[in-house]
Order: sequence, then C-alpha cells, then structure tokens
Amino acid sequence: MAYRMIWNQTAYFGAGSIEVIPDELARRGFRKAFVVSDQVLVDSGVTGRVTGLLEGAGLPYEVFCDVLPNPPIAKVQAGVEAFRASGADVLIAVGGGSPQDTCKAIGIIVANPEFADVRSLEGVAPTKNPSVPIVAVPTTAGTASETTINYVITDEERQRKFVCVDPHDIPVLAVVDPEMMAGAPRGLKVATGLDALTHAIEGYLTKGAWELSDLFHLKAITTIAGSLRAAADGDPAAAERMALAQYVAGMGYSNVGLGLVHAMAHPLGAFYSAPHGAANGILLAPVMAFNAESSAERYRDIAAAFGVPDAATMPLEKARIAAVEAVATLTRDLGNPTRLREVGAREEDLPALARAAFDDVCAGGNPREATVAEIEELYRSVF
Repeated sequence: MAYRMIWNQTAYFGAGSIEVIPDELARRGFRKAFVVSDQVLVDSGVTGRVTGLLEGAGLPYEVFCDVLPNPPIAKVQAGVEAFRASGADVLIAVGGGSPQDTCKAIGIIVANPEFADVRSLEGVAPTKNPSVPIVAVPTTAGTASETTINYVITDEERQRKFVCVDPHDIPVLAVVDPEMMAGAPRGLKVATGLDALTHAIEGYLTKGAWELSDLFHLKAITTIAGSLRAAADGDPAAAERMALAQYVAGMGYSNVGLGLVHAMAHPLGAFYSAPHGAANGILLAPVMAFNAESSAERYRDIAAAFGVPDAATMPLEKARIAAVEAVATLTRDLGNPTRLREVGAREEDLPALARAAFDDVCAGGNPREATVAEIEELYRSVF
C-alpha cells in the first residue's frame, strides 16, 4: 500500500518568527498582498503586527476582514471578488480557523473559477490548479490549517458544514509565532487546544493511521496533555509548546483523516454556530468510550501519553478506561462545556444532527462503524 504525506514547502517557528515574512515575500517575487483576517483581530492590533511589517518593507497590501466564525459561502464569494479587484498576487491569512479556511477557499476559487459556487469543493475537490500562494499566520494553537490540505465551509442555506480536501490549498509558507497567539482570551485557548487534542487523538485512532502519522500524533498528544492547562492560564513556555504541538498534529491528521468527533461537531457549528473546539471538547471523551473496543492497544498509548501510572502494564480494559477518563478530566479542569445544551443545541434537533454527522466525510475514518441511531444516542448522552 502507498501512503502519501503532504506538508508546507517552508515553515518557521518560535517567538518573533513573523519577522521573516517580508524577506520571504521579496524572495518569492510577490508584489502585493491580500491579507485575510477578522474584525476582532484587526481592532485588537494583532493583524497590524503583520501589516506593519509589510509597510516597513514597502510592500503594498489590502486587508479583507469580512470573515465570520464557521465561514459561510457568501463570505468566501465576497473575498474572491475583493481579491480579484485588489490586483494582489499573494494571500496572507492572519487568524484562527475561520480566516485560514476563508483564505484557502478564496485562493482555490481564484485559481479554479469553475468552483465559484463553493459547494462543488466539498469532499476531495477535483481542482486542477494550485491555489493563489498563501502565507499562513495562525493566531490560535488549534486548527493547524497552516499545514493541512483541509478547510471547512458552512452552507447556511442548507444548514450544514462541509469539509474540502485538496492538496492544492496548502499554504506555501507557514509562520507559527506563539506571540501572535498570546492575546487570545482563555476560553479561546481552551477551545482551540481541545481542537488540537482531538486532531491528535482522532488522527491516532483513524482507519488511515500508520507508522509515520503515529509519530506525529503521539508526540502531539503527549505535549498537549502536559501543556494545555498552563498555556490556557498564560504560561509563555507552555504556549510555545502548544503552538508546535497543534502544528505537529496537523502534519498527521491532514494526511490520514479524522473520525466521529469531528463528524458530530461540524453539524453543531452549522446549526448553532457552536465554537468548533468547544464542541470537540464535549464529544471527545464520549466518542473515545464508544470507539474503545475497536482500537486495540492504542488507548494504552494514549493513557501513557497522559502520564497515567502503569499504563503500559495494566489490563487493556483498565487502560482504555484510564485514557477516556484522562481526556474527560482535562476537559473538566479547563472549564470547557460538557453538555450540548451549553452550546445552544436543542433536543428536537438531535435526529437531524445525527443524520448530518453520519453523512459527514470525517465519519468514514472512525475506527468503529456507527449507525445514525448510535450517533443520535451519543448526542443524547451528552445533551
């Protein structure tokens, strides 16, 4: 069997690494940048840390900040038109998952205009041309969009989120600077950190996992388990470890897929605009419990990564329980919601949510097959 792994051409890490952006742009011959961010980051001055570097280097730019959480089709289409009118030749994504995903969709559609409806990009997108070059600057330690071949868009009309998988969308340059993440509120650090943990655990358990992806995911689980609490409370060293761990998780899951946690979280975003990381945090431990018997020794590895004593020698059933409880304890300690009603879910919607999750592309990677009825029961168990 052949395994494919795709990552950025170039990535920089560490405090202050955004300083490399002007030289990298000049080296690549770009003449004007189109910066995709959101209004909160613009107003708080985070986006300005990047545009200030562009100004200092004499590189023209425009800022597009009409970006919403769980990015809808209409905002992508608005961004495409704004990019075309700008005369720019490079995209710079500054933000968390929503600006990053919006930027990817813009770049793909500009280069492949036959996909202007956006919906036709769902799944493994059959695009022919690489995206407009993207420089990705994450401001959260969670999504790893800067190194993945995935992005997620919301179809508000049809009340659903859909995943686009396309090697043509991967940024040519990633700049993972923990100082760009330092000002995020604690709740956002918690949610995005749990998103990263979910990527690492689902990537380790997914059907497509193999030796190389396992290296990334186990390292990410270990680092996140030991760093997320301190990073959420503002520890700079822990924040730097989280910035790297979420990227490492992205290197893995982007290439091998995810599972039922993400399949169930996506409809919560589409129906209620529930924060994606918070939704993952609610669902991760319960879905792990559902999957436990289908994952052989891997739960023992997860328990060990969380520092569970004697994880390597205890009976497998106890190791599985310990792994699930370690994740549940971390979620509770961080103060993440633990019930769907806390993110706006309505009980009468559970059947529709279950059907949407069953149809989600991520469900296919889950180590245990799940019926619509079983997914609905999982939702009910945490309602």
